[in-house]
Amino acid sequence: MDQTLLRLTARLLHSYRHVGGINNIEVVNVPSKRAIGTICEGLLQLLFPGFHDEKPILSTELQEITAGRVADIAERLNEEICKSLRTQVPGGCPRELAADYVITFLEDLHPVREILRTDVEAAYEGDPAAQSYEEIIVAYPSVEAVAIQRLAHLLYRKHLPLIPRMMTEWAHARTGIDIHPGAQLGPYFFIDHGTGVVIGETCVLGSHVKLYHGVTLGAKSFQKDGQGHILKGGQRHPRVEDGVTIYPNSTVLGGETVVGAGSTIGGNVFLMHSVPPGSLVIYEETQLKILPKKGKPSSAELPHGDWSFDI
Repeated sequence: MDQTLLRLTARLLHSYRHVGGINNIEVVNVPSKRAIGTICEGLLQLLFPGFHDEKPILSTELQEITAGRVADIAERLNEEICKSLRTQVPGGCPRELAADYVITFLEDLHPVREILRTDVEAAYEGDPAAQSYEEIIVAYPSVEAVAIQRLAHLLYRKHLPLIPRMMTEWAHARTGIDIHPGAQLGPYFFIDHGTGVVIGETCVLGSHVKLYHGVTLGAKSFQKDGQGHILKGGQRHPRVEDGVTIYPNSTVLGGETVVGAGSTIGGNVFLMHSVPPGSLVIYEETQLKILPKKGKPSSAELPHGDWSFDI
């Protein structure tokens, strides 16, 4: 057994020497996925005090608990930001620059809470099944995904490498909702159900936008340079104006595509061009047929004749 393990170890070491591109040895350490997850958990506790805790928080304890959480996140985030910045400028940890990132980020938590309040309100007004704000905060995946994305967007705007993307991927893994940290989300944003939603980097969403599960706001085919490399940057994803609703499993693609204000995109629509404000976008009616299964009575024997419906 020991000899077998030594042989397998030797094979891995040989792979490390000869397979490049996926090793991070004798170079700067990258931010820790586990640490970023812990930071995200702590940020949710700050954004929604009492909703991500096992024990109730008393008002007399709130100042002490909040101060402790702010200090803990500041320390943890400072360390991960140092690692992130070293991927751009190898060498010693740029502590002063990292501290500036941390302070600026924490100063923005208050306005983020204000806009998250509008998201919770949009969920309550937009879902007849919602019984309370408390239910929405603790049970709706979109609230968690959007909260983390709004925070990650703050760091993305400052061009901090890796960490914003790690934050939104942490939320993606938990909720099934994939929102790039570069996307610009307006207030009163609600994703109903949420599973399978994808929102690309350069998307711009207005106020009071509502999406359902399976919606993709993506890019068309990518332009390439003379060497065949994908060109980065530019507006690649659609813009969705105020008051738009997009129903399940619809796909809207392209940086030149604008969904006009107040429009509704029906389910299973594939859209690659702009639509004016106030549009209803649906497919023409198709025929649904219900046929007898093998071994069941034939259609002639069924009491109501032809079981086909136009929808």
